[in-house]
Amino acid sequence: MTEDEHQRVIEELESLIGETRETLAAFESTGMDEEMTGDYEQLQAIFDQVNKQQRAHTFALLREASTPASS
Repeated sequence: MTEDEHQRVIEELESLIGETRETLAAFESTGMDEEMTGDYEQLQAIFDQVNKQQRAHTFALLREASTPASS
């Protein structure tokens, strides 16, 4: 992937992280985290996975940026 592609994916994942965080907060504020524990746990798993993916793309972007371009 190019640096631009990594950056685009990072930004899209950041959006998904924000949306998931808002959904988790809504679950918690309405008590749905206790009533629908399976769904809440799935949301947490999604949140964790998206964070890991974003971290991986960030590290890849940093590697790309620090690697001299081939001639």
